[in-house]
Amino acid sequence: MTVTIIQPKPISFVAPVVGIAGAFAGLFVGTAQGSALIGVIGGFVLTAALAFLWLTVLRNERIARWVTTLGMAAAGYLTGGLMGGLVGLIFGWLFGWFIFWLGEGRYRAKLPPYTTPMQVFLHFGFRVLCGLIFFFLITPIVVVMPLSFNAQDFFTFTPEMLRLDPEGYSLKHYRDFFTNSDWQQAMWNSLSIAPMATFLSVSFGTLAAIGLSSEHVPFRRAIMAILISPMIVPLIISAAGMYFFYSRLGLQGTYWGVVLAHAALGIPFVIITVTATLVGFDRSLTRAAANMGANPVTTFFRVQMPLILPGVISGGLFAFITSFDEVVVVLFVGSAGQKTLPWQMFIGLREQISPTILAVATILVTLSILLLSTVELLRRRSERLRGLSPG
Repeated sequence: MTVTIIQPKPISFVAPVVGIAGAFAGLFVGTAQGSALIGVIGGFVLTAALAFLWLTVLRNERIARWVTTLGMAAAGYLTGGLMGGLVGLIFGWLFGWFIFWLGEGRYRAKLPPYTTPMQVFLHFGFRVLCGLIFFFLITPIVVVMPLSFNAQDFFTFTPEMLRLDPEGYSLKHYRDFFTNSDWQQAMWNSLSIAPMATFLSVSFGTLAAIGLSSEHVPFRRAIMAILISPMIVPLIISAAGMYFFYSRLGLQGTYWGVVLAHAALGIPFVIITVTATLVGFDRSLTRAAANMGANPVTTFFRVQMPLILPGVISGGLFAFITSFDEVVVVLFVGSAGQKTLPWQMFIGLREQISPTILAVATILVTLSILLLSTVELLRRRSERLRGLSPG
């Protein structure tokens, strides 16, 4: 058994690294206070000084972490009220732990003892980069959620909200969404269009994936490229093409026109997920069923479908999200009678500047999170059924 010996790191290494992390945190604090440069410099100096003080003078992790946490919480409360105190509390706890985690070399505890400093740097640098990308992507979504509870008709945080004053928060925008006839009609349109489009996407996409998975089908790659082209072609081009095509067929501005357009956008997702599921499918099962006298339809529903069902459901969920959140195609193909929820949100931004959009956006984000969580659970179940992961 290999034992990793953890050795304390020199302060000349720890202090600058902690200071860089503190400068990054100070960037946000300084920006909120009106001076990003002062925040960066102050964050670097403060955290680097704390690292030097705790690791060379105090050397008691428990006391140092308590002092850091409470001290930053107090400083945040004095400069930014209750919200500032909460941010300071989080930063204090984080840096109190980070200083000793880095200074005592505990970051190497789960790494092989032969790992070089450059390998350690690349190991954690990659994780920091992924974290920054995740932060960059998720921040605009997270900011919308508390704004949806704004008591005022603003798209920004009010002083009452920043102070965590209960009077600064309200459910008025959610009440407007559930009581306003325009929003409710848009919701009903979305709920009537998306399920039907999902049903068509799943039906056609599953059959196409099963057919293309057969080796004897000619021009499989070319057909696959054509079927998934709606994912590749810019949406505005697809929308314009659907408009001219459906207008010739008399479907432009009708319910079925929007449904078929959304089904065309959802089919590629179903094809990809079902095709990925069929990669690990044992085709000897279908041959065995045929040898036992089962016809193709019975073989499909009794043998093949139960095993590829997680992929089918995953593709259906992606198709549903695509239809429910789509706005460009419905602007071209639909009419005022098919005004969906994203279309109503677009109108609210362009014409009414309605803060109810924030409440609707929060509801849609929550719905998407639930659906994507379901997709992940189904993916894991599919791997267990195919023996790719332990049960």
